[in-house]
Amino acid sequence: MIRLIKTKKDYDLALSRIDKLMDAKQGTLEADELELLAALVEMYEEEHYPMDMPDPVEAIRFRMDQLGLNQQDIVPFIGSRSKVSEILNRKRTLNLAMIRSLHKRLGIPADILLGGTGAKFPDEVSGLQWKRFPLAEMVKRGWIKKKNDIKNHAEEVLQAFIKNANRQKLVSDALFRKSAGPRENSKTDHYALYAWCLRLITLARENPLPTKYKADTINEDFLHEVARLSYFDNGPLLAKEYLAKHGIYLIVLPHLQKTYLDGATLLLDDGSPVIGLTLRYDRLDNFWFSLLHELAHAMKHLSQNSGEIFIDDFDLRGHETEVADQRETEADELAKNAMIPENIWENDLVRQKATVSNLIALSKKIKIHPAIIAGRIRFEKKNYKLLSKYVGNREVRKHFKEAL
Repeated sequence: MIRLIKTKKDYDLALSRIDKLMDAKQGTLEADELELLAALVEMYEEEHYPMDMPDPVEAIRFRMDQLGLNQQDIVPFIGSRSKVSEILNRKRTLNLAMIRSLHKRLGIPADILLGGTGAKFPDEVSGLQWKRFPLAEMVKRGWIKKKNDIKNHAEEVLQAFIKNANRQKLVSDALFRKSAGPRENSKTDHYALYAWCLRLITLARENPLPTKYKADTINEDFLHEVARLSYFDNGPLLAKEYLAKHGIYLIVLPHLQKTYLDGATLLLDDGSPVIGLTLRYDRLDNFWFSLLHELAHAMKHLSQNSGEIFIDDFDLRGHETEVADQRETEADELAKNAMIPENIWENDLVRQKATVSNLIALSKKIKIHPAIIAGRIRFEKKNYKLLSKYVGNREVRKHFKEAL
């Protein structure tokens, strides 16, 4: 009785029986038995003795031989004579650009060149120049894996990095535009900024919060509650915990070179706000204004699936080069009023006489950190030597190990 082949013993018996039936005549019961046993043996072998994928280099050599091509003939697909020689002699590995070209021009199956059964090409991202990403800095920070000759393999390394964020198109559409936003420095390297934003999204996705964000959680009272946490010595950490309990991410992610970045705001696919702060200035006044400003953007200016990202370099705030923008102005006002209500600020003595005693008195009166008051005075008077000892220098990063 013929049955499924499940063991090595069954397999050996089936092979022995096939050997005896090899001369069976077509149309006989023996021929039918032979056909059935052959199918069962093939099924067993596919499961227990899978064939290795053909080697990419051997596949290239085989196809060259089939088509009568020499090394010079495939230079257009790989890049140069030296690269062709190195590939064929296994001194260099194929990158995605080469693999795409060889697949398209020579018809070699993608999974053979990619080295995995069923492997497919990642989606191409038009317009990106992969080598322009800050690869060395990203490797140093552990954002991407170290790889020999990484510049020539930038696409495959970065495709994995982009996939982790799962926001490839929305982020690229938001950042790669013709002109900088109102609070985005015109000298910004968009490749570095793109990498930073994708890393921010990845960190949020990899560390989900225990509480789901509810729409309209952030209002003026909420901003004021966050500002009052500044009164405590560990206020920055309390703010992170308070936001997390409301489904809002606060992620400290040091800036990359040429990003000129203090903070950013975006929404995840589920509508959860993500606030990213770089702490490039280790000062309490900068921390609290940046945080409240970004929360104001989340409150007023972001909508789910818009893909919009607010990028803020607060060195541009009030600067002659700043582009006027109603949304940035509105976020500024909401942040300022959350920390110091306008009716109190307009009538307080510290505005006319910025002494330490007046500074401390207002701090105690409205229960916020004196650094916030000092920072506002310095900004409004455009005198950054004033009250420099009271802005909370070196009082933020110490709370966040990721910033040290």
